[in-house]
Amino acid sequence: MKKLAIFFVTVLTLMGCGDEVEFNSPGFQGDREYGLWRAEFTSAAIDANGYLTITGGNNIETVTLTIPSVAVGTYTLGDVNSMEARYTDVNGTVFSTNNRPDPSVSIYPEYGFVKLDEIGNNTFSGTFEFLAFDESGLNSIGYNVGIFYRVPLTSGSIPAVVIICDDTELTALEARANYLVSFDSSLEYIDHDTYVNACNVYREALRVQRDYCGDLDGELQQTIDELNVCPFRCTFATQNRNTAQAAFEAATIGNYVEACENYMLYLEQQIEFCGDDNGDIQAVIDALDCNDDDSDGVPNNFEDFDGDMDLTNDDTDLDGIPNYLDDDDDGDGVLTIDEAKDENGNPIDTDGDGDVDYLDVDDDGDGLLTIFETGDTDGDGTMDYLDTDDDDDTILTADENADPNLDGDPADALDTDGDTIPDYLDDM
Repeated sequence: MKKLAIFFVTVLTLMGCGDEVEFNSPGFQGDREYGLWRAEFTSAAIDANGYLTITGGNNIETVTLTIPSVAVGTYTLGDVNSMEARYTDVNGTVFSTNNRPDPSVSIYPEYGFVKLDEIGNNTFSGTFEFLAFDESGLNSIGYNVGIFYRVPLTSGSIPAVVIICDDTELTALEARANYLVSFDSSLEYIDHDTYVNACNVYREALRVQRDYCGDLDGELQQTIDELNVCPFRCTFATQNRNTAQAAFEAATIGNYVEACENYMLYLEQQIEFCGDDNGDIQAVIDALDCNDDDSDGVPNNFEDFDGDMDLTNDDTDLDGIPNYLDDDDDGDGVLTIDEAKDENGNPIDTDGDGDVDYLDVDDDGDGLLTIFETGDTDGDGTMDYLDTDDDDDTILTADENADPNLDGDPADALDTDGDTIPDYLDDM
């Protein structure tokens, strides 16, 4: 406190020997246009944002100094609205450090400062200096070697948590990191909502940083302007489309519908954010068939066996129902959706004869048609139509003369012991 008092005495001495200076507590005065100006009343207020405004005035003039933090430090005036000095004259004309000078007056911004030196018992002391212009930028008022001393807080209260410039810089850095992650090259897809949200958070963090730290070189405002309203970029949509297209082109029966619908989603996204003036993207969408009309687990696209783009002329079991509408494509009594599949949902070929089970009338290749092999004779958990040794007697069904006339129907199967149980089902 002793150092502060000595400083104030030094400042007031510098104001000029021609003025009789009396500085009572509290006080607010300065060298205005090289003449002493002294306030007759002072006050301080803290608004809902935590901004501090110091006011000094007399019956005809008022000076207000606004800074964004109730924290000791130096605040540069003249480049952000949250740090401002205002002078209002007897006619109500407002001169502000946020009004830029007309180029005929000065081509350079005119900066000032407010230095908050001490906060004590809800009073504020410090120094200031500024040159403020009216709205036209042609007229100005300047204050040099200004001082406010123990100005009392008359409105609002000091926040429990005081935000300072360093805090906002850290928040902006964290927001920037999250923003960059939202479209990182390692991502399979750039999510629209995640990107837009991260961008908006980053842009707002930069605005707050600008308000608390200033922006003398304009870099923060430039970045804010570049972010604009955080639109999803066409390059992102195109990247997503290309990734989805590659997955679609590599899709198999098990994941085709999902891959197709995903591809369509990102084609539509590409139209939304890139446009489609010649209709090429819409033509791709129109040509896609992501359906499985008979819900048999085999997408329509895989039921065009002759490849002529006509689904109606493919009928494996010749039952008059085209495969894309037939829930048992091979007519073997086992629904296509229930035929054997691998862990990825793709159909398998149990007997290795080149025909996957849903198109094979003898799934286990034992000579008996699947339609005649119901149940699980040996109770081993494998249905007879997939079991090459139906009775588990270690002799393959195909070697037990289960179909002497080779028509696939075991009605004529050999019954060696005459117990009415054909050999291929008799383990005795």
